[in-house]
Amino acid sequence: MRQVFLAVGIVLGISGSAFAADAPGKAYPKFTVDPLWPKQLPNGFIMGDLAGISIDANDHVWVITRQPTLDDTEYFVAKKSTCCRHAPAVIEFDADGNFVQGWGGPYTPTADAAKYNWPIHEHGITVDSKGNVWVCGNGRDKEKALDDNHCLKFTKDGKFLLQIGSSGKSKGSLDPDNLNHPSQVAVWEKTNEVFISDGYVNRRVAVFDADTGKLKRMWGAYGKAPDDKVSRERSFAGAPPQQFNLVHGVRISNDGLVYVSDRQNNRIQVFTLEGKFVKEAFVHRGTQSPKGTTYSSAFSADPAQRYLYSADLANFKVRVLDRQTLEEIPGSEIGHPGPYPGQFNQLHIINTDSKGNLYTTEAGGARVQKWIFKGLSE
Repeated sequence: MRQVFLAVGIVLGISGSAFAADAPGKAYPKFTVDPLWPKQLPNGFIMGDLAGISIDANDHVWVITRQPTLDDTEYFVAKKSTCCRHAPAVIEFDADGNFVQGWGGPYTPTADAAKYNWPIHEHGITVDSKGNVWVCGNGRDKEKALDDNHCLKFTKDGKFLLQIGSSGKSKGSLDPDNLNHPSQVAVWEKTNEVFISDGYVNRRVAVFDADTGKLKRMWGAYGKAPDDKVSRERSFAGAPPQQFNLVHGVRISNDGLVYVSDRQNNRIQVFTLEGKFVKEAFVHRGTQSPKGTTYSSAFSADPAQRYLYSADLANFKVRVLDRQTLEEIPGSEIGHPGPYPGQFNQLHIINTDSKGNLYTTEAGGARVQKWIFKGLSE
């Protein structure tokens, strides 16, 4: 039986057993995976774990790869192999999957790397409408006692523009100057604001001026002030948690709604641009895997963005939700656990292009896949 809770907005519990009775025969997007995308990387480049993906205005696909995750693999351990090179951390592919360019990272730093702190553990990449590239991090260097308390902004060719926050300086979720293990960025062009899901340690969405980096506003779950003192113990039934647990993703729809992936609470919360709570949905809330079911989200390419895609790492699926009701559509799930094309190992960040094609990355296995949009089911 579906559990329904009332809050300031709409709160929907989504469970597999309720789907067929709730929405029989509802149309949903169909996809087929392209096993040959992307093309072979040049120069012996090998990608590490993929920490994010973004699509620019030309439908070029940008990914960010964690170079150090390759160090203990058969490619590089003790330098026993001469086959391979670390791919640049930021990679741009064209729509056909050809390598366009790459830059950045601890092993392939940009010429102006002394001006900023590259993340210890990269997390999230976003290309905004002006072509600027945003990168965040969620790592900790125990030896140096430093944390990723910042996000970075670059030109498309890797020239440093702005750093929001300072490494190792966070004072918690109410800190106006620093982040704490942020996960993803969304940029709202109309107001030149950058929305950051902040994130792994902090428990908020923080909004900054995209040029100056000055904080404009912040909010926690239900639009309330974030409170770091509240327990992070997970609940799988009953009253909804009143604080975010792990804020793993943020997206903004064409109609100006902010979708926040609260990963460890297995839910998505929706807000206005000003931070007013609108509604929420639990996605397979009973899943007790420590991975969580709401890693990231993306929208269908139709003008109304009728569908919301949500990455469920715990269950190795991309879920397809009706964006208005936030209910999962019966039979619409995408993917299957496994190592082959069309399957997932550690499904992480997802995105869509202007043609409706879906792209998925995996935090383990260093893989990006393209899923070709084939229209709607009948």
